[in-house]
Amino acid sequence: MVSERVVSPEIQPIVDLVNAAAVDAPSIWDQSVADRRDGYHALVAAVQPGPEVAKVTHYAIDGPDGTVTMRCYQSTMDPPLGIIVFFHGGGWVIGDLDTHDHVCRELTVKSDALVISVDYRLAPETPFPGAVVDSWAALQWIAQNRGGLSGDLRAPIAVCGDSAGGNLAAVMALLARDTGLDLAAQLLVYPAVDSRMNGSGSLVENGEGYVLTRETMLWFRNNYLGTGVRNELIADQRLHDWRASPLLAESLAGVAPAHIITAEFDPLRDEGTAYANALRSAGVDVAHTDYPGMVHIFFQLSPIVPMATTAINEIAAASREAFIVDTPG
Repeated sequence: MVSERVVSPEIQPIVDLVNAAAVDAPSIWDQSVADRRDGYHALVAAVQPGPEVAKVTHYAIDGPDGTVTMRCYQSTMDPPLGIIVFFHGGGWVIGDLDTHDHVCRELTVKSDALVISVDYRLAPETPFPGAVVDSWAALQWIAQNRGGLSGDLRAPIAVCGDSAGGNLAAVMALLARDTGLDLAAQLLVYPAVDSRMNGSGSLVENGEGYVLTRETMLWFRNNYLGTGVRNELIADQRLHDWRASPLLAESLAGVAPAHIITAEFDPLRDEGTAYANALRSAGVDVAHTDYPGMVHIFFQLSPIVPMATTAINEIAAASREAFIVDTPG
């Protein structure tokens, strides 16, 4: 007998709130990007501010296409166990350093790591591959300056991100492999890894009514790819570019070990599961946890959603384990 799928009571009020707001809201295609960004900030404002950290520092570096800024969170451990390079979610369009400030503070405290959040350029102002260009510039700079940043010239590095940020973290792991930049781990939270939106089971099951909808995903991906199309996913070669769809990379062999989190009621669930399976098939060490009853965005909702705290603890523990294993002698 198949058990009934039920959204967890601890996040149901958030789902109800989002669904109620959507009833009277105009179509997403008729809303401005600025309005969507304001709405995202309002949704995550309930968890601010995050825990205190030892120090917060901002950096600005010269990327290939202009300045890339980063926010660095320092733990009380000196030197830290390693460096987590964090790429925020928000569909490459609406997230920023502030929407994920709480998550980064939690990770810093719980991982004993230096967490550096990358402020990559957003679409539609800067479409694909602008976010990839900025993220790679930041990761390279961090690797080259790890001694000055952490106090340890051999500090191990992990990449981490949620949703669109999980996409960027996965792409960074592929670029790192191809250039010989050693990473201790890739920590991916419901990553978006297949821009084709081919109608996976979770996209059908969870495409409406669970915070992230299929229509919103379409809006994100069309803005990111700069297609200029309102409400359909056109046949565009960029959908098959591994930098937009890392699941389609020619080979996943040799990338950093992966720790992947998915959520039962997330349209992206099956993308994350497919990526975990593809990595395993390529010989990559993978741990994968699917959180029952959870919806997209839950990872950002600690402490009002207890299971979010569990997920953050899991990612922090995975980073600690990876750093300890990766630390020389």
